[in-house]
Amino acid sequence: MEYFKKLQELLKIEKEEDKRLYQQQAENLSVTERRAYGLTWYPIAIRDTEMSRGDYLSVEVERTTNQDVVHQLRFGASAALFSNHNAKQDRVEGVITYQGGNKLKITLRTDELPDWARDGKLGIDLLFDDNSYDEMQNALKLAITRSEKKEEGRLIQILAGGQAPTFRTDHYPYSINRLNASQQEAVHKIVAANELAIVHGPPGTGKTTTLVQAIKALIKDEPQQILVVAPSNAAVDLLTEKLADEGLNVLRVGNPARVSDKLMQLTLDSKVAEHPHMKEVKRLKKQASSFKDMAHKYKRNFGKAERDQRKALFDEAHKIMKEVENTEQYIVNDLLTRAQVITATLVGANHYTVRHLKYKTVVIDEAGQALEPACWIPILKGQKLVLAGDHCQLPPTVKSNEAAQKGLTNTLLEKAVKLHPEAVVLLEEQYRMNEMIMGYSSGVFYHNRLKAHESVASHVLFDTDKPLAFVDTAGCGFDEKQDGTSTTNPEEAAFLFKHLTQLVTTLSAHYQPAGFPSIAVISPYKQQVELLKEQLIHSPALQVYNGKISVNTIDSFQGQERDIVYIGMTRSNTENKIGFLSDIRRMNVAMTRARKKLVVIGDSATLSQLPFYADFITYAEERNAWQSAWEFVDA
Repeated sequence: MEYFKKLQELLKIEKEEDKRLYQQQAENLSVTERRAYGLTWYPIAIRDTEMSRGDYLSVEVERTTNQDVVHQLRFGASAALFSNHNAKQDRVEGVITYQGGNKLKITLRTDELPDWARDGKLGIDLLFDDNSYDEMQNALKLAITRSEKKEEGRLIQILAGGQAPTFRTDHYPYSINRLNASQQEAVHKIVAANELAIVHGPPGTGKTTTLVQAIKALIKDEPQQILVVAPSNAAVDLLTEKLADEGLNVLRVGNPARVSDKLMQLTLDSKVAEHPHMKEVKRLKKQASSFKDMAHKYKRNFGKAERDQRKALFDEAHKIMKEVENTEQYIVNDLLTRAQVITATLVGANHYTVRHLKYKTVVIDEAGQALEPACWIPILKGQKLVLAGDHCQLPPTVKSNEAAQKGLTNTLLEKAVKLHPEAVVLLEEQYRMNEMIMGYSSGVFYHNRLKAHESVASHVLFDTDKPLAFVDTAGCGFDEKQDGTSTTNPEEAAFLFKHLTQLVTTLSAHYQPAGFPSIAVISPYKQQVELLKEQLIHSPALQVYNGKISVNTIDSFQGQERDIVYIGMTRSNTENKIGFLSDIRRMNVAMTRARKKLVVIGDSATLSQLPFYADFITYAEERNAWQSAWEFVDA
């Protein structure tokens, strides 16, 4: 099928670019530099070792210093244990099977620790993630084969635009008291769908709540096991917790991003560890380990009798480990059989423990942020698909400009919404924003169908405060500066904190520090974010509220909300260039984080070149929410 061949080609381009960037970062850097980039844990100490599946060795390690350095080592990633003891780096490769806090477990492709591992100066290096790309390419290949089969290929044909989805007519709408009308309609659509249902959930509309109720309704309608996936661990965690709160038997495959006791208890690893048959597994592993230790004593200078003895000990250990593997498989199968819902990331849906499973229904949440090839991994395991997300917010991250321009950022959700509007339900009532903050996004992105629930429609910080402000810096001489590949605007940053300090001073008359409103300061540019963080440190009046103020990029705030949001637009130049501010979906995310007050600071002369911003400024003017920065500069 041409459809999948194009995706395969785009994925190949993306992999090559990703690999190039990884090699550029990893290969010419020292251990200290790799650690700073989050690619390495160093130094580490080995805390425990035990035999694992297929005669591999599972090693638990802990990073002993630099514990606050943010890192990219995750469950399922390829990694290597290395020694930094001499110029020639010794290393043995493996896969991370657990990561939490400052500990991780890595299953090494060896049956014993190498001698150099006893000399100290050890670390863990993240390797390039070939595995995820292989899983995506294999899924696309399988989709081509399956698409030619009449029954198996029906869902594939629908998603590729060859057929239309169908819906049951014998099904009566659900009445779920806690859901509003459009949420109930979404649940009804999901249950009635034979192949495809789509929940379009704009910011603050209760998409997760709706999905959880829909999954309950599906299981009630027809007892079945459902696969629920999302592109990020954080999104999977949220759904896992909410489903468990509703009393469903949920099994989380993989490693949660948040290490909470509640979540850990829902993981496959944790449930395996608590299974009654695990005592027997531990006993057998200990026995196999002692046979191996005995065998290793015959390491050098021995004759035939010793060689035979050594072989017999290894054979015995191998036999015991086979028994361990069978028992562990029995435990996993027992847990899988009882689970009503299995949750994982998109690639995690093909983890070896669940790879063989098939489902009646597959649910993909946050589908607007999911790379399409990754979606096909779970899709091919089900007969019916539920897509949920918002294609009017941030698309998935694509590292290759060529792949992005040729369509890799175009998500399956976006395509399916266009192809099959009859499968889509838009959630229309939002529970986050004052209606003035919501209004502009509702008009531009959601055909004015978004409505504010009465509990939030008119909420403000205090009675006379306005929920929206566009502060215009045109003519103030706040010119942007190019900083490497990023853009900064030091004067705008200083002005933003001056404005925020005035607001905080006013608010201190209305709020005690403990109940003070939460504040986000957002910029689209990373270097500007660094400048803003610096400004915050040097704003003494704000230090008392430091715990209430977060400063970061737009991308890092997706899915979050704050009482007050400041957006510093950064761009201000005579050529009227706005760079990636022209990605209006990114701006939709930024503007819809605010509950009670949104303050946008920018240069109208530069911004107005794009109709989206010109219209926003008009929207602010019509609501008496436009202000000139001059009013504050002189203040």
